[in-house]
Amino acid sequence: MSRYTPLPVTRTRRALALLGAVTLAAGCTTTEDPPGSAPATTAPATASASAPPTEPPSPSASTPVTIPTSAFVELPAELRKSPRRTTPVEEALPKLCGNEFGTGGRQVTASAAMTVTYQKAGEPSSNVPQGMIHQTIFTFDGDGASGYLGRLRTAVQACPSYDQSGIRVTVKSQALPGVGDESLLMTRTWPETSLNGERTGDTASSQIAVARVDNAVTVFDDQGWEGTSGNPAILDRVVRDGVRTIDAWHR
Repeated sequence: MSRYTPLPVTRTRRALALLGAVTLAAGCTTTEDPPGSAPATTAPATASASAPPTEPPSPSASTPVTIPTSAFVELPAELRKSPRRTTPVEEALPKLCGNEFGTGGRQVTASAAMTVTYQKAGEPSSNVPQGMIHQTIFTFDGDGASGYLGRLRTAVQACPSYDQSGIRVTVKSQALPGVGDESLLMTRTWPETSLNGERTGDTASSQIAVARVDNAVTVFDDQGWEGTSGNPAILDRVVRDGVRTIDAWHR
């Protein structure tokens, strides 16, 4: 078990207390089962799309859009601590200074989210996870996907740092070359603390990646387990695999 506390978003104790059996239904209103607990034993046929937390779907959409489970990335067996599971979009999307990632606008036609929990390759099953990655997919009408990325870049540039539960978190962003039609990588860094809340003198970090594939945008939010740093190498692999998965879905 790690000796560190998290960038205050998820605690193992709370996750273990809240988790029940997970039923993956057709909508994205299912309550998320927190990490570190027994996951659902089977995956759903689809993860049905729902409107984003702040904006309704576009009224111009001629037919309903369904985002299938097959559009979401799945970890390779050696990294998979538990199967992917549906997650409410509003819980999967990260928050920095505000609601930067929930501003899809009225051109959004569908949204859905899932979570994967990962471990270090070769570790015994008795070990705690290394982290978890929330993935959200939006689909858009017209040029809505490009517009979303543009607004997100502006919002992130306006948020170089923010306070979360008394901890100062800094944010740096950069392009992610060779991923999708356009992409963005954000790195969050904060002072590391022990389980007792004492500063260790080190820093911890985690990353958020956003990529556009045609008229779809996917957001990946990596969170290290119990406040340890996320794993950039695993996130990079997941993002690239996730973009290929969405591209295959579009075909």
